[in-house]
Amino acid sequence: MADSHDFNDRMLSLGLARVSEAAALASAKLIGRGDEKAADQAAVNAMRDQLNQLEIRGTVVIGEGERDEAPMLYIGEEVGAGTGPEVDIALDPLEGTTLTAKDMPNALTVIAMAPRGTLLHAPDVYMEKLAIGPGFKPGTVTLAMSPAERVSALASAKGCSTEDITVCVLERPRHEEMIAELRTTGCAIRLITDGDVAGVIHCAEAERTGIDMYMGSGGAPEGVLAAAALKCMGGQMFGKLLFRNDDERGRAKKAGIKNLDRVYTRDDMVTAEVIFAATGVTDGSILPGIKREPGHLTAETILMRSKTGSVRRMSYRNPTK
Repeated sequence: MADSHDFNDRMLSLGLARVSEAAALASAKLIGRGDEKAADQAAVNAMRDQLNQLEIRGTVVIGEGERDEAPMLYIGEEVGAGTGPEVDIALDPLEGTTLTAKDMPNALTVIAMAPRGTLLHAPDVYMEKLAIGPGFKPGTVTLAMSPAERVSALASAKGCSTEDITVCVLERPRHEEMIAELRTTGCAIRLITDGDVAGVIHCAEAERTGIDMYMGSGGAPEGVLAAAALKCMGGQMFGKLLFRNDDERGRAKKAGIKNLDRVYTRDDMVTAEVIFAATGVTDGSILPGIKREPGHLTAETILMRSKTGSVRRMSYRNPTK
């Protein structure tokens, strides 16, 4: 593990914001064009170019996939100028490729950075996720509880009715039974089509987003990115890897995971200080999307540091050529 004292998060944070912004601006021309792959590739290329300008010795631990599946920003790829601290990087150059291609809400570019060896090397499998915002006692909700029990427990902790709780769930056939059970509590459910990193982040700003809890299964790599955001903003998160076959179990073992049944907390997934940046591509409840105006594009980025708990919202105006 790299010495966390060498991780100058204050100096690196603005550079990370530029990385996120560049990816969002690159994908902006493909919003609503119906080409998911082209939008993703544009974001990948821009993010990689910007990362290589940072004075870091970075390794992508959460990326576009294995080396033989992804030509750029693959897991294990080394990025940066080759000087400065050794860091782990988790990224999703375009979280919501479908959202971007269809001009639907909540597409983001997302990236997190932490000292080397401090981000969970999550394999590309599903993860059962559960998240709530800050201000609650540890164990207020757990993965061992049923979906209905989680809603009741959170309502009790908030001193409100279950009907006052809103749960964010990824709309997938695999969640139909869970959604049916949640309905029995009277809680509201906000279904999202894609973008479960944004779904988890919603919990940290319940007053702003109206979301109290996130639950359901989604990609494990996205779970690590979401945990990085919650470590900066506050909140609890739990994750458990889900395996459909021996090939997926093999991926986990290759990633160094020995206990396949482990329930990870937020701080298990991100064990040291972390910086996190996200830029809106399409309008969403966390960030506005890229705005086209005569002569320029405007992007808005959220930049966070867990060390200080700071959350900055920055607007960046970029002239068009």
